[in-house]
Amino acid sequence: MAVEVIIPAVGESITEVVIGRWLKAEGDPVQVDEPLAEIETDKVTFELPAPVAGVLATIKAQPGETLAVGAVAAMVEEGAGAAAAPAAPPQPAASEAPTAEPEVADDRRISPAAKRLLAEHGLDAAQVPSSGPGDRLLKEDVLAYLEAGSATPDATPAEPAPVRAAPPAAAAPVVAPAENGAEGDLVPLSPLRRRVAERLVQASSEMAMLTTFNEADMTAVMGLRRQWQDTFVSKYGIKLGFMSFFVKAVIEALKTVPGVNAEWRGDSILYHQRYDIGVAIGGGRGLVVPVIRNADRLSFAEVEQTIADFAQRAQSGALQLEELSGGTFTISNGGVYGSLLSTPIINPPQCGILGLHAIQDRPVAREGQVVIRPMMYLALSYDHRLVDGREAVTFLRRIKEVIEDPARLFLEV
Repeated sequence: MAVEVIIPAVGESITEVVIGRWLKAEGDPVQVDEPLAEIETDKVTFELPAPVAGVLATIKAQPGETLAVGAVAAMVEEGAGAAAAPAAPPQPAASEAPTAEPEVADDRRISPAAKRLLAEHGLDAAQVPSSGPGDRLLKEDVLAYLEAGSATPDATPAEPAPVRAAPPAAAAPVVAPAENGAEGDLVPLSPLRRRVAERLVQASSEMAMLTTFNEADMTAVMGLRRQWQDTFVSKYGIKLGFMSFFVKAVIEALKTVPGVNAEWRGDSILYHQRYDIGVAIGGGRGLVVPVIRNADRLSFAEVEQTIADFAQRAQSGALQLEELSGGTFTISNGGVYGSLLSTPIINPPQCGILGLHAIQDRPVAREGQVVIRPMMYLALSYDHRLVDGREAVTFLRRIKEVIEDPARLFLEV
């Protein structure tokens, strides 16, 4: 009996998903709950499991195709697992068999966007060097290969046609020559990028967003890190970074100015009594903001371990949906990419976000003398409907005080 493989509901705000890649081919035996495909949403990537044991009889959606929650992605013939193994080898004898070769020519992980570009230009994945984690082939790798002139994007459409039977019809309009004869690549938005765009527009259109700035002398924090780094690593197995200091400093500032730890609810304001701090992390699929739950109850080591775990799983797309929602405030560290100053955009429905920037040695005045100190610019973007300028300035000054004198964290002063 054929059993439908249904796209499950993965979150109340998610109505559609994109097929990333199939982990099984038609005719392959499968076990109950064995992953059949990778599914991408606007927040996370998850695996589509087999509902029963048997054989994957039919694949109804190709990589890159968008399906609604509840749609049928494939069919599994129940109870035919034992007979499935010998059923697969005869397939190469069919005239259609060569069409599958480019899909499996390279056993590396290939991102959906990279697959689309490979199909559009008639490339074999084995031709393109990969740079992603775990030897994953990314869209940027394919674009770099094309820009280097190693591919022939102006090849006649007849060449790639026998490689992919189904995609060419949908991919045909993707590459269109401009009036001056140059060609450009029209690449569909990933669910994550589409969601990011929606949130940015939402924040800009629905909030009275304003940014205020300050700077912090990082001398004390850097000194503590140098003094205790070896001991910290030997005890906890992880390095003492800057983020744990800023997470703790933000919590102190939120306690001082509760209005920044709030959100707009219709005609009311919800003041949160919890400190769930989102940390912006650049993942393999784009920027994600996993949330450190009850950060006020965690030690420095626990904060560092949580962030390191988030960063590792963000690269592999293994973050869970519930880990990316429910934050009350966000920290974004553009300094790791060299950013000196920026105006971060709020992550709705939160009303504030702290932007951290690169540490630079700059001349500053101390006790009537000009000295060189490691300085960092701090930027607080806030919803002016909920937070006044005085409160925003007070919030940043509190962070500055704690960072420049970390003993305050332990003395609670």
